[in-house]
Amino acid sequence: MKARIVVSAVCVFDDAGRLLTVRKRGTSMFMHPGGKPEPGETAVQAASRELAEEVGIIVAPGDLELMGVWIADAANEAATDIEATVFLAPGTWTAGPSAEIAEIRWLDLAALAGGAPPPTDLAPLLTDYILPELAASRPGPK
Repeated sequence: MKARIVVSAVCVFDDAGRLLTVRKRGTSMFMHPGGKPEPGETAVQAASRELAEEVGIIVAPGDLELMGVWIADAANEAATDIEATVFLAPGTWTAGPSAEIAEIRWLDLAALAGGAPPPTDLAPLLTDYILPELAASRPGPK
């Protein structure tokens, strides 16, 4: 049986409609900003805290919008699933790496919608669940 890690994650967009992805130090895969809830913390509280710690974006927990909960293969832990509660940060943002984040990268969803292949270094949660969900729910390019 696979181990399971519970995490919260946040979809963040810039003014060009690109999705923020982050790569943690010592890893090779890009994923959402987010992480594990601390004891006594709700999923949305963890998402808000991790967003501030990792990329300097301050969004109150009550302003985050629930997208859904998915179970996916963990990007950086073998034989492990993540149970991810994923939120959407309303508005558009700028971000910079901090805490354990080594690198940020904005993912061009319009290019993906136009047929460009996604990068091969994206976490399974992104490729298997979030990108299809965003493609189905977000309006096309302006």
